[in-house]
Amino acid sequence: MLNNAPMGKRPTLNAQRPTPNFGTAGRISWPLAVTLVVLILAGSGVFIFHRIESWPTRAAHQGVTELERVGKDMRSAFIDIAHLQPRITINDRVYLEQTTPTSELTILSRRVEVEHEFQSSWAGSSKRVKMHGTFTVKAGFDLRQDFSIDIRPDEIVVTMPHAQILGVEQENVDILEFENGLWNRISAADVQSELATLPALARQKAIDSGLAADADAALQKQLAARVHVAQPLRLAFRPDAHKE
Repeated sequence: MLNNAPMGKRPTLNAQRPTPNFGTAGRISWPLAVTLVVLILAGSGVFIFHRIESWPTRAAHQGVTELERVGKDMRSAFIDIAHLQPRITINDRVYLEQTTPTSELTILSRRVEVEHEFQSSWAGSSKRVKMHGTFTVKAGFDLRQDFSIDIRPDEIVVTMPHAQILGVEQENVDILEFENGLWNRISAADVQSELATLPALARQKAIDSGLAADADAALQKQLAARVHVAQPLRLAFRPDAHKE
């Protein structure tokens, strides 16, 4: 039988789409959700508690690592400046022992000029010798003595002996006056005695001018320029050390 529907129109089907059926199987029950939230909160609490509880240990470990880095910097500074590895302690624990390939460290050298006159009379006859000497006087440290560095979180203490006069080297000696008496003649022993007196005078003049103290200050300045640390850096000179 022919469809009596008007021409130009297609027949339509009255079909209904199926509606999804969300049953109880697709839902999360409230007890399960609460349990998950509790477990998440508990896990977060345990993690936070562990981090808080382990913080002192981690902070201490990081602190020791930083102090060891400072110890290596101090060691490198002394090797560069003095060719010396001092004894280094970190929080009362020995980190490095002292070693040194040389026995002395010259910090400062100073040119010193002195004069000395010798005169002697015997039986009315006089002899006279006057000399002028130029010397290089060196001041520094005896590296055979104890050098130690104590590194702590709040301070770095470098304990060492005072600087001292290490040597006096002759550059030139001039004889300004050389007068013999008629029977009181200048002997070779007189000349040798005067020559031995001049270095002692140069040494004492350097001491009086504060050359050793200047060497103390020069080393401290070199360390301050070479070592960059957060803690204050202090030089402590041994009270039993000989200071010139």
